[in-house]
Parts: sequence; structure tokens; C-alpha cells
Amino acid sequence: MDYVLDLKGKSLGRSATEAVIILRGKRNADFTPNLVPDIKLKAINAAKLDIKDKKKEGKIYTRYSGYPGGLKKTSMKELMAKDEREAFRKAVWGMLPKNKLRSRLIKNLIIEK
Repeated sequence: MDYVLDLKGKSLGRSATEAVIILRGKRNADFTPNLVPDIKLKAINAAKLDIKDKKKEGKIYTRYSGYPGGLKKTSMKELMAKDEREAFRKAVWGMLPKNKLRSRLIKNLIIEK
């Protein structure tokens, strides 16, 4: 099944929640939590998400290389300067279940500017 989700004017968290529900197949009558459904979600207008300036400045993404002094910090504003779609992808990634299905589910998400 193919779904299209228009992100224009929507908030980041609410649209990411809606995307996760669709990706997991919870809208289908035959929902099975341990299987990846045959669903492709196309999210359009990711650049037109309604994200406030306070959120862009205050939201910090961190990652750690494993070495001393290897903590890297990136603000949402810097992240969106490179690619507007990345903030939405990270929000969806964080809401997916933390198991083996996570990486397989995120492949069914197609984000367009």
C-alpha cells in the first residue's frame, strides 16, 4: 500500500507520530507487531514543516564517537541548513520501536522537499 503524507504547516512531532503509525501498519486490520508491513509512505513538503525558531535554536542532536572528547553536538538549525528532511527523519527514527525492525521500517519512508 502507498500512503502520501503532506507535512505543509504541521508540527514536527505530530506529523512524525502520524508517520510512525502508518509505517508500522497500525491503521490496518491485520496489524502484527513483529512483522514489517508492505507499506510505503511518501512524506511531501518536508521543508514547509511548522517549526518554531526557539525549537530550531534549542534542539540539540548529540552523537558520541566512543573516544575521549568525541562528543559531537549539532543544533536543529545547522542540521536543517544541510538538509531540511533530516530533522523529520530523525524524529520518525526516534519514535520507531528500538528493535531489529527499526532499520527495516525506516527504509519504507520516502521524504521529499
